[in-house]
Amino acid sequence: MITIKDIAKKVGVAPSTVSRVLANKADFYTAETVAKVKTAARELGYKKNQSAADLVKQHSNVIAAVVSSVKTNFAGEIIEEIQKKAAEYGYKLIVVYSHSADPVEQKSALMTVIERPVMGVLLLSMALSDDNLKLLEEAQTSFCFLSMGFDDDRPFISSDDLAIGYQATKYLIDKGHRRIGFAGLDRYPNTGRLRLAGYQKALAEIGVTPEDHWVQSGDYSYESGLRAMQQYGAKTDLTGVVAASDMVAIGVLNQAHLFKLSVPDDLSVIGIDGTEMCEIVQPQLTSISQDFYKMGVAGVERLRQLDLKQQVVKNKQEFVPTKLIERGSVTYAAE
Repeated sequence: MITIKDIAKKVGVAPSTVSRVLANKADFYTAETVAKVKTAARELGYKKNQSAADLVKQHSNVIAAVVSSVKTNFAGEIIEEIQKKAAEYGYKLIVVYSHSADPVEQKSALMTVIERPVMGVLLLSMALSDDNLKLLEEAQTSFCFLSMGFDDDRPFISSDDLAIGYQATKYLIDKGHRRIGFAGLDRYPNTGRLRLAGYQKALAEIGVTPEDHWVQSGDYSYESGLRAMQQYGAKTDLTGVVAASDMVAIGVLNQAHLFKLSVPDDLSVIGIDGTEMCEIVQPQLTSISQDFYKMGVAGVERLRQLDLKQQVVKNKQEFVPTKLIERGSVTYAAE
């Protein structure tokens, strides 16, 4: 017997999309998508079965979190709070991991989620490809990005990454540093691009143009921090480094130690995220701390509002405040 999954496979859309189109709930789909689905149904000889129709009508109490599998530790704090807040409302949570930059893996993760009834989807630091964003939109499932902002109208709850890059760099500048590196960030997706722009803005205000080797790319991982510090070298001309994550900061710190450089006397290091890792290393890491707990709570609340069809969410795009926490990894630059 032909099922909606067979039609979905033929057309290249989610089964939930097929269900809604065949149930005449196609208001949010393009005419092209509707035509393709109905043509495929006719060609395959599809006969409607009631269980498939019920799938569309079924109300779900399941929230799905799709998590970028970058090698940093920020996601655990968001997931923990999503889990707690979801439990308060009687919701269940499923977590699916995906490599953020790979469209094929992204699609696989999304299909795992949207081919079953879910109340909504929270995407943690996921830079979806255009095709995968369209796939998610066509599924007509509520969704919100967490810990990643955008220039277009996609819904998100995030820190202001431009402000983060600026604040971290300005803090070092106020401590007398002028030769400041930025280590371990992916400079192309929005998060890295905006943090880099904030860094450049702060330096431009004091008339400093960063040299090419000051900015070392990476993937926010511990290994990225090690590699960045190795590129800076034991005789680095930098006096301060902004690390793209706490894990990057620890990599920079440990490699600096291997070079017999003292942090913060020879090199000041400031991390971004402010997770528990900042307090279990020596010296403890000064950080721009993000409120991941608030992001998790706000994400669940957003999906709940949409599910209950409460008033239209006024601020589809919400910035969560950050906080500078001074610890022991930054000091004044030597005269």
